Amino acid sequence: LQDSPVPQKHGSALDVVSSLEAPSSSEDLAETKFLTRKLLRKLDTRILPVFILLVLCSFLDRTNIGNAKIYHIDLDLRLSPLQYQQSLVAFYPLYILAEIPSNLVLKKLTPRIWISVMTFLWGLFCLCIGFVKNFNQLIALRSLLGLAEGGLFPGLVLYLSSIYNRKELALRIGVLYTATSLSSGFGGLLARGMGAIGNRGGLSSWRWIFVIEGIFTILVAGFSWWMLPNSLETAGFLTQKEREAAVARQKGMVEQERKEKFEWKEVKRAFEYPLTWLTAFAYFGLLSAIYSIGLFLPTIIVRLGYTAHQAQLMTVPPYAVAAVMTLVVAFVSDRLRLRGVVMLFTMPVAIIGYAVIANVGDAHPKVKYGMTIMMATGVYSSVPPNLAWLANNCAGHYKRATAAALQLAIANCGGILSVFLYPDGDGPVFHRGHTVVLGLLVAGWVLILGNVLVCFKINRDKAQGKYDEFTGCGDDRDPNFKLVL
Repeated sequence: LQDSPVPQKHGSALDVVSSLEAPSSSEDLAETKFLTRKLLRKLDTRILPVFILLVLCSFLDRTNIGNAKIYHIDLDLRLSPLQYQQSLVAFYPLYILAEIPSNLVLKKLTPRIWISVMTFLWGLFCLCIGFVKNFNQLIALRSLLGLAEGGLFPGLVLYLSSIYNRKELALRIGVLYTATSLSSGFGGLLARGMGAIGNRGGLSSWRWIFVIEGIFTILVAGFSWWMLPNSLETAGFLTQKEREAAVARQKGMVEQERKEKFEWKEVKRAFEYPLTWLTAFAYFGLLSAIYSIGLFLPTIIVRLGYTAHQAQLMTVPPYAVAAVMTLVVAFVSDRLRLRGVVMLFTMPVAIIGYAVIANVGDAHPKVKYGMTIMMATGVYSSVPPNLAWLANNCAGHYKRATAAALQLAIANCGGILSVFLYPDGDGPVFHRGHTVVLGLLVAGWVLILGNVLVCFKINRDKAQGKYDEFTGCGDDRDPNFKLVL
């Protein structure tokens, strides 16, 4: 099994550490680079496909109600406009409350078990939504769906930050967020297929969306349990030398965090960390945009004159472009080892898109559709640097676990806001909704700029000896721990 305990050969491990940190010759350097590339290739091909599937399922199962509306879930269940909005909001309260507790128990329950259990449960709840008969059942299952999904993304970010080093993290998170943008496009294609099924087997088209996506998620849960290692030290798909190299690349973090015991002071440190709040509220603006796009883009396109089937297909191009640009930006962010600085250039793309679409009338549908591409590209490509930024600048397992979950908990409140920003009565211009999101993105840009300056000041203070009392503490207060800008 891939998670069986691995005996440590301390002599060989030390050799790997020294060769990785200070290659003694050009031959050693070449061997180290070859070993690192081989190791990353194995980690990427083993872990990332699983995580892509998990994120794909997560975003499909939370936003498919937007696709279901096009096939008249609101009419079949006799939902008023307010009740439909309430069914959207019902997902978020328990989702948000679950994030921090889930990350705190992840280490104890092990990632392999906890992530798989969460996935199975939300797949089951999604499947059950396909059989609801009334508003109360829909509300209850949407709430349970949020509870089951809540710990996923914070857990994935925490897990990746323990597997990859600081300069590799943004690209991996970028791959995951590419899955979120593709899930929205894929959701449109899948919903189009469900529309072709029609009313068969006693189920209407919108019910088939939930049933098929729920079954797929349950299968992915079993796949993730089979594929995921709990840690680098127990990754059975790596050779002994590769495991030692993987642990050595983290420069003591793996060993230190393996021994770390839970203490409330680490949770407190995460809450007192200014970087947590600055990145979280900036992310709030980004997620408000992402959720509004995911839930209402099909409806917006219908308002532009397309049929229901055409609207499902027309949701694909904005997300496809966003997926490509998300990977490009994440790669550049890792290569430059910059996070916030990169976001200062990507967020204005979305800001321009929202500014234009909020003020363009119905006489220019092609312009409005083009702006949706800019909106999706700008917001999606800004997320991986933001998530990697906080993870990069937190050291200590429980502080990083709390900070990552708190960041996402605050940001996901944007999902609640987005539900009420685009009422049908505001269409097809949706000036109010676009203007609110525009304001949030502008405020987020200012917060990112502020966070860059805070990180710069902390690094300067460390260089001036103001953090010398924390030398050897083993966390982000150590003077040798430089914050990423």
